[in-house]
Amino acid sequence: MTLYKKYCDGMFIIANRYMRDTAAAEDAMQEAFIKAFQKLSQFKGDVTFGAWLKRIVINTCLDMIKAKKAETQPINEEVFHIVEDDSEGWTVSDDTTMDAITEAVEKLPYNYRMVVTLFLIEGYDHQEISGILDISESASRTNLHRGKAQLKEHLKHLQYGTGY
Repeated sequence: MTLYKKYCDGMFIIANRYMRDTAAAEDAMQEAFIKAFQKLSQFKGDVTFGAWLKRIVINTCLDMIKAKKAETQPINEEVFHIVEDDSEGWTVSDDTTMDAITEAVEKLPYNYRMVVTLFLIEGYDHQEISGILDISESASRTNLHRGKAQLKEHLKHLQYGTGY
């Protein structure tokens, strides 16, 4: 119970990013805790317990989304190409709130939203994302590039104030 109390709030926030519904996020978080407790003997300590649990929560959320057959854009691997990482020139105005960014991420199509969230918010690399989402690394890079481009567009109006 001590582990649950220590991590439940943080894991709920992570689950809610993916599930976009409080009840579904609570279900995913509870399911993830059950899985974690069942696999506690597999925890080797090579990462922190929180990081290990976070990975279980994210995978549980993604499994639940797939099970619900969420609407996705079809992936045509043939049209993907490797994009250069342009993160260095990618900034958001200091006046931009986290709520505005979260709202803009929520507007992204499913494929872009998942990759952007895993990469920019959760800190996973493309190899990890490709394993989690079962897509190629180039698809991950392309979805991130396109997602960031759409995210920039959604956030562009904030630079000009309400006179937009």
